[in-house]
Amino acid sequence: MNTLGLYIHVPFCGKKCRYCDFYSVSYTSSNADAYTDAVLRNIEHYSDKTAVLDTVYFGGGTPSLLSAEQLSKFITHIKTYFELSDNAEITLEANPNTLTYEKLAKLREIGINRLSIGVQSMLDDELKLLGRTHTAERAVKSVYAAEKAGFGNISCDLMTALPNQTAEKLRLSIDRMAELPIQHISAYILKIEKGTPFDCNEIRNAVPTDDETAELYMTMTERLREKGFFQYEVSNFSKRGFESRHNCRYWKCLDYIGIGPSAHSCYKGKRFAAAPDIKAFIGSPVQQTEITDSSPCGFEEFSMLRLRLAEGLDLKDVEAHRSDIEKKIPPLIQAGYVKYNGEKVSLTEKGFLMSNSVIEYLIF
Repeated sequence: MNTLGLYIHVPFCGKKCRYCDFYSVSYTSSNADAYTDAVLRNIEHYSDKTAVLDTVYFGGGTPSLLSAEQLSKFITHIKTYFELSDNAEITLEANPNTLTYEKLAKLREIGINRLSIGVQSMLDDELKLLGRTHTAERAVKSVYAAEKAGFGNISCDLMTALPNQTAEKLRLSIDRMAELPIQHISAYILKIEKGTPFDCNEIRNAVPTDDETAELYMTMTERLREKGFFQYEVSNFSKRGFESRHNCRYWKCLDYIGIGPSAHSCYKGKRFAAAPDIKAFIGSPVQQTEITDSSPCGFEEFSMLRLRLAEGLDLKDVEAHRSDIEKKIPPLIQAGYVKYNGEKVSLTEKGFLMSNSVIEYLIF
C-alpha cells in the first residue's frame, strides 16, 4: 500500500512572538473546544484506508496548549478513519512553558512519540528579544521532563542570525542545547517578515549582514557536526536514524493531508490550502480549501525539493533532463558547492549555504 501523512494545524498561541507571521489566534477554552469538534469532522471527511498513514504532525501555533484529552480524541479518530501504521511517527510541537511531567506522561500514553520543542535559543537575552515567554532554564527542564516521561525522539528549534548575535554566542547556545537528551535540531536563519514587530529599522540595523549570516551558518553546521548532529536537509540536523519522517514527506513530494486553518495539502495530484480563518474553519461542516497547484511535483519542484536533502537528486528520476543538469555540474564541483557520483548530485555544506542560487542554476 501507498503511504500518507497527516498534518493538523493548531492555531492557538499564548502570545505571538515578535518574529512570527504564521497564522495563529489567542487561546480560549471555548475556541479550543469548537476547534476540536471541527478537526474531528474533517478527519472523518478525509478518511482514506487505501494508504497507510505513517506520519502525523500537530503543528502550529502552539499545539501543546490543547489538553491531552483533546489530542487523544484526534488520535482515536485518526485510528478509526485511517490505517494508522503501528510504528507511525506522531509529532507534537510544544512550547516549554506548556510542558509538565504529568502532561508529558499523558501525551506519551495516548501515542505521541515525538516532540518538537520551540526552544530557539539557550540564552535568556536572545529569548527575551525574540519575545519568547520561556527561559533557557525552563527549556532545559521541559526536555528532561520529556525524557523522564518516556520520549526518546525529541527535537529542539534553534534560530541563528539574530540581532547582535555573535559566533561565540551561537556556539554557546548550541553547546548547551547539544548537552540535552535530544536527537534532532531544526536550525533556522531569522527572516524578517513583513508586518511583524521585527519589521522595523531597529531590528534591521541590528541583524547580521549577509556575509556575517553566512559565517554564522557555517559556524552552526560545523558545531552541530562536532556534537554528533548530521545535516540531512538545509535547515535540519539529527542523530543517525532520527530524521523527521513527516517533514521528509514534503521534500520527497509524498502525499499528505492538511487539516486546520491555513493548513496545506498535497494529495491525489493536487496542492490545496485551507483559509487562514478559524471562524470559517469552526463554522463549516468541512474546511473550505482552494487549489494552489493542479499539477504539483513536476520536474522543477521535484528537483528543487530533493536538492534540499543531503541525499540529493538521483538523475535517474529526471532522466529527460539528465544531460542538461550534467553539463552544469563541473563548475559547481570546482566551486565546492556540489558532489556528484555519476547518479546522484547533492549539495555540500558550502552549497547548502548558497542553496537557492545553486538549485536555480542547476534546474532552471
